[in-house]
Amino acid sequence: MIARQKISVPSPEQVHQTKKGTRIRHDEYPDYNRPLLEISPQARQKIFNRLCFLYGETEAEQYLPELERVLKVYYAHKPPAKIEAENNFDPVNRFTEQDVILITYGDLLRSENSSPLASLVHILEQVPGFKKAINTLHILPFFPYSSDRGFSVMDFRAVDPKLGSWQDIARIGDSYQLMFDAVCNHTSSKSKAFQKLLNGSPEYQDIATVYHSPDELSPEDRQMILRPRTSNVLTKFQSINGPIWVWTTFSADQIDLNYRNPKVLLWVIETLLLYVRRGADLIRLDAVTYLWQIPGTSCANLKQTHETIKLFRDLFDVVAPGVALITETNIPHKQNIAYFGNGHDEAQMVYNFALPPLVLHTFYREDTTVLAQWAQQLEFPSQSCTYLNILDTHDGIGLMGVKNILSSQDIQYLITRAREHGAFVSYRTGAGGEDEPYEINTTWFSALNLDSGNEPLAVQIKRFVASRSLALVLKGVPGIYLHGLIGTSNDVDTVIKTKSKRDINRQIISETVLDKKLKLPNSKVSRLTQALGKLLEIRVQQRAFHPQGEQQILTLSDKCFVVLRIAPGGKEHILTVTNVSNQICQLEIPLAELKSLKLIADTILDNNYWYDLIGNRGWRVQQQKLFLVLQPYDVVWLVPYVELERSIEDPATE
Repeated sequence: MIARQKISVPSPEQVHQTKKGTRIRHDEYPDYNRPLLEISPQARQKIFNRLCFLYGETEAEQYLPELERVLKVYYAHKPPAKIEAENNFDPVNRFTEQDVILITYGDLLRSENSSPLASLVHILEQVPGFKKAINTLHILPFFPYSSDRGFSVMDFRAVDPKLGSWQDIARIGDSYQLMFDAVCNHTSSKSKAFQKLLNGSPEYQDIATVYHSPDELSPEDRQMILRPRTSNVLTKFQSINGPIWVWTTFSADQIDLNYRNPKVLLWVIETLLLYVRRGADLIRLDAVTYLWQIPGTSCANLKQTHETIKLFRDLFDVVAPGVALITETNIPHKQNIAYFGNGHDEAQMVYNFALPPLVLHTFYREDTTVLAQWAQQLEFPSQSCTYLNILDTHDGIGLMGVKNILSSQDIQYLITRAREHGAFVSYRTGAGGEDEPYEINTTWFSALNLDSGNEPLAVQIKRFVASRSLALVLKGVPGIYLHGLIGTSNDVDTVIKTKSKRDINRQIISETVLDKKLKLPNSKVSRLTQALGKLLEIRVQQRAFHPQGEQQILTLSDKCFVVLRIAPGGKEHILTVTNVSNQICQLEIPLAELKSLKLIADTILDNNYWYDLIGNRGWRVQQQKLFLVLQPYDVVWLVPYVELERSIEDPATE
């Protein structure tokens, strides 16, 4: 048994506790004495049309009543206070400058005295900057699993008892927004559902894509399939009726669900609504690129996949409008942003998968040119959708996002440099059946710094924090993986033992050891978290970083990445400058040019001083130009003094 520790709840004054105002739990049991859900004719028709597209009119008519029943059951779990709060929901402010997402496995932190989930919250409370800034936790799959570190789910509706319980999840949800993983592409081969398929249960025969001979999937069909792996797409199993070959996009232990079966779709929808009942504010659709398998196609990014996500969005708009969908699609950037739909009908957030390799390229080359050109063209289809700006994930650094942005030579350069830093590389089967680099397996700290180098630790930390600042200043919501939050180095020893390249970035941490390091002023972890925590704490206090504010990329030097952020309404400005090089950089910023672009007003132009929120010093304007001298890897966030004074005199303007 795991010893239970009460999870401390931050005070009501803290940002991450009060911003949303929707921390109202669902009722454990449905209350049918309250009015049942009424679906408007317009919403019902939209849902029906989606089902018709996926399954045809006959099956749509057959399954729509059951889908409506599922929605009504969910709705009956919602207390009146939650319904009232959602009636006042503003989708434009679903994400604000106060959002910072921490990404972690539920058991990356281990303790002898508490559950892993309780340990996680305890550590966040130890760093002032993290405590004040991080308001959302993305707990990677916390369900019982058989392999792939949680992504081979055996039971989608239970918490792995080694991590804690639904009660632990609920307690964390009282203090933090929660992102749940919906691993809706596949299930474990050890799951009850797949075992029933092997046992010949008629009800489960069509939950997976099954062949009775591997030759039923022709060589031509196989060659068209795009996958994130190089293994065989079909895996042989012995069933009660003899051998079968089952579609397995990711591994032999991960059975793709067959969405051509409407019952599978309904079961997944019911599961997603269970996650909302259990506290999910955001739902991450894992590997959703490969949701539908249709031989004769690429089986990736199909119209049916987009239509399924749009159906999920339609349903949430009806019963849970405050819940956001996030698509995890490690694919070329233009295909990735297609998951925004028209900006109102698909995912509210997509992973910004192009950003990590572009930032790494920027720091390896000490040149901002490519990053700046790409950032200038970033698209935001509406005011209700945005990017999840990550630099590292539990898998490492994906390369597909820059496939048509960086040249093959530049991608190879990334790989070569990363390997010099102790990284591994994973491959996938590309068009035509050839293998191509898919991701760099590394921690973010090791990707930037040589573990065996003689460079001073202060320089390594400064470079690390400078790189992370780029994900904080660009439009979107920052997401930081736990090992990227504390600067963990590559865990090659574990990779050698497990033979899994991704384990390089999944090291288990002792809560006691980490706690001690955080309290040692000169330790790497203490120095790094103080510097990064300061940036995070400043960021969540500045409305100019609102995801729906304006963004202007200024190309003033290939050594400095310069972004002007403007708050919605145009009253607050922050000029962010990051030196990406190991050189001193002198920069001249023509404020008059910003005025001509209508990015700043006369009152700002007449202002003689700008104040650096990070360095706590003023910079003087001369001849309508701001002159800066930046040391290697300096980060400055400048606000006009006139706006700083206004915010002090009238805090309500913030």
